[in-house]
Amino acid sequence: MSRFWKIALILIAVIVVAGVGLRLLHKPADPGSAATAGAGKGKDGKDETPPVPVTVVPVVKQNVPVYLTALGTVQALNTVTVNPQVGGQLLSLEFTEGQPVKKGQLLAQIDPRTYQAAYDQAVAKQRQDQALQATAKSNLARSQDLAAKGYISKQDLDTLRNTAAQYEAAVAADAANVRDSQVQLNYTRVLSPIDGLAGIRAVDPGNVVTTTSAIVTLTQLHPINVMFTLPEQNLDLVRSAAAKDGAALQVTALDRTDAHPIAGGGVLKVIDNQIDTSTGTFRLKSEFPNEKNELWPGQFVNVQLLVNTVDGGLVIPAQAVQRGPDGDYVYQVQADSTVKMQPVQVAGEVGDSHVMVGSGLKVGDRVVTEGQFRLKPGSKVNALKPGEVPATPTAAELEKAKQNSKGGGRRRG
Repeated sequence: MSRFWKIALILIAVIVVAGVGLRLLHKPADPGSAATAGAGKGKDGKDETPPVPVTVVPVVKQNVPVYLTALGTVQALNTVTVNPQVGGQLLSLEFTEGQPVKKGQLLAQIDPRTYQAAYDQAVAKQRQDQALQATAKSNLARSQDLAAKGYISKQDLDTLRNTAAQYEAAVAADAANVRDSQVQLNYTRVLSPIDGLAGIRAVDPGNVVTTTSAIVTLTQLHPINVMFTLPEQNLDLVRSAAAKDGAALQVTALDRTDAHPIAGGGVLKVIDNQIDTSTGTFRLKSEFPNEKNELWPGQFVNVQLLVNTVDGGLVIPAQAVQRGPDGDYVYQVQADSTVKMQPVQVAGEVGDSHVMVGSGLKVGDRVVTEGQFRLKPGSKVNALKPGEVPATPTAAELEKAKQNSKGGGRRRG
């Protein structure tokens, strides 16, 4: 390529670049950019951003119960494994599996014929010895009259007296043998020792059972116990609360998700007399009426033990509390309808949806419970009417809320 064509190509490139530059310099301004740059500004330069719709709730004062929570295990008040007290062939079972039984109710019948025969023999032996005793007493009575007249020696009289005493002792032994035989015969009828619920039978009729053969297990469900443990640092609090007014501390059993109470009306019955050194906890036993069988042996439940009631605690909805890098805070609405980030200290939970505030707020202060994702310090807000809820945030608004919270604050709960 000649030098002339090289110079021509260079000139053409310079002309093209110059044309593009001139076009960019004279491009009209983007209306959307201008609108964005001037958004929220009035003619006088003041901020005219529309108020953010939020739900606002005042801080209220109320008596707040203080609970200790733990995982508990339900235990039957009494659990009895029914074993026969005599051996023999099992003739019948007189209970229904899984159904309640009453104390003294017949549960099983063991073949009584062998024990009936032993009882009859004992009664017959007793009658025989009673007859011999009567004869001995009669002989002794007659001999005493003859001895007074000198017709019988003293030695013979002593023999008759001893014979009468011997048969008297034999009759007493026969009476004891009769009672023992009667007890053994009664044991062929296996009776329920408690009021309870029958489990699954462990033996079938027709089998030969012994005193080690289990027939069924009975559990007493009314009332019922719930066992749980607490850390040793709570021991003084529980003991002082239990001794405060002499009344038993209230206990509530909740489901595994803490969503709702399973059974109420429970009371603390026993605080164990030692601390488990391997776990640093102590055991407690509570008792529930369990009238509707809400609790079942072996069931795991969450336990709430009421140890105190705070008079005049400051309470707000739990969703008002946000968690930031410097701790918990709320958006507090000020007199000019703007918000500020107010640090708070949460002292405890109140039910499922509220918390008690230890510091940072006072009665009557207004806090935002819905719509925080659009807020930043100084934002103007519009409190919605009761029952109204702010619109669901978009993904962009949530991302912006994270940036405004300085490091990823998130909603509590």
